[in-house]
Amino acid sequence: MKDEPLKHIQTIDREGFQEDLISWFSREQRDLPWRKDRDPYKVWVSEIMLQQTRVDTVIPYFNRFIEKFPTIEALASADEDAVLKAWEGLGYYSRVRNLQSAAREVHETYGGIVPDTPKGISALKGVGPYTAGAILSIAYGKPEPAVDGNVMRVFSRILSIWLDIAKPASRKVFEEAVRELISKENPSYFNQALMELGALICTPTSPSCLLCPVREHCQAFHEGVQTELPVKSKKKAPRKLNMAAAVLFTEDDRIVIHKRPSTGLLANLWEFPNFEVGPSRSGRKQLGEALETDYGVEASLKAGIVSRIQHVFSHIIWDIEVYIGSVKSSSLHDTELIAVTEEELEQYAFPVSHQNIWKETRQVTTG
Repeated sequence: MKDEPLKHIQTIDREGFQEDLISWFSREQRDLPWRKDRDPYKVWVSEIMLQQTRVDTVIPYFNRFIEKFPTIEALASADEDAVLKAWEGLGYYSRVRNLQSAAREVHETYGGIVPDTPKGISALKGVGPYTAGAILSIAYGKPEPAVDGNVMRVFSRILSIWLDIAKPASRKVFEEAVRELISKENPSYFNQALMELGALICTPTSPSCLLCPVREHCQAFHEGVQTELPVKSKKKAPRKLNMAAAVLFTEDDRIVIHKRPSTGLLANLWEFPNFEVGPSRSGRKQLGEALETDYGVEASLKAGIVSRIQHVFSHIIWDIEVYIGSVKSSSLHDTELIAVTEEELEQYAFPVSHQNIWKETRQVTTG
């Protein structure tokens, strides 16, 4: 099977498959805000947001983002902190930094019009093969493949493809399959229908085959192996990091925060001072030492952990002990730390883990 991953593509009824798939999508598609028109900018924003994020989560973010940055020009000229704040809570922040960087390029180089060629659009920062194919097909009606995990799952079953979809090399085979079968007349609906089918019916476990509009074309269903596909090797388990964070208050009840570096994980977001700690010593003691060593700040930390916050990334788990303390405003001079009021805190973009730190702390301090 592995030697001939596309051996079943020659036997499929292409026109029948296209018609059944597109007719189903025309009837059953969900009412999603980015489907109201085919504005390439809105398609682009939605596809970036939908990477590694559920549709239900994305909808309110998309609406707020488009309201705040309705055009490429508006996004290109916006302050980065405002853009990060609009993205706050969605995670994977490099997505929105790349989106803004690419929007600036489109504004400056293409007069604010998203390129409509594979070469032009693929050159934009953060636009990979899937996003390029999605924009070109959905917004511009070009018969380009848009292959993500949903599409690979659907096609692995339709064509009984036994390649490991976790391996980057497999994507090329699935792109070739989509190129072979995509509707030239309506590539927009064809690609959206594949995504919708994978999201609603051809799900990772317990696919709803009896409701599937293309069941008659599905090789895996005929072979009775739909639950065995797709083949997907497991990721390595994320590494655990023990952390300690300090929510420090000044004598006038301001809250101490700092900005993360401009590169790397959660770049340019704001957070409470925090450090990696060893499991063998008191986290509070190590936190106090790190504040003094790294910032030259002597903080008075209260005994006892306020809360424990765990945050799971794809490759790492933060296990954070949270402490409350106090510090003199004068000691923050010439450091990277700043002190802000509770009202001002709302204007800064924080990662979810630190939003939760503040939420837990506030309950303790006001409860």
